[in-house]
Amino acid sequence: MEQKKVAMTVHEAAEYTGIGRNNLRTLILWEKIPVIKIGKKLLIRIAVLEKFMELNEGINLTKRHEVIAVWKE
Repeated sequence: MEQKKVAMTVHEAAEYTGIGRNNLRTLILWEKIPVIKIGKKLLIRIAVLEKFMELNEGINLTKRHEVIAVWKE
């Protein structure tokens, strides 16, 4: 039985969302996307990515003050 993935690396998340890796890292640094840190590795929950995309539809992600953060539940 194959298990469904619940989190992705920044590289995988970039491919999944179409947001560049550097832009994703910037959004993480700005604390707009929460991550799980394992050493130097960053994991982003898929549910968080989908919520982030929904909240920020139509928003310019390069303008820090416009980006809506996804908060940890």
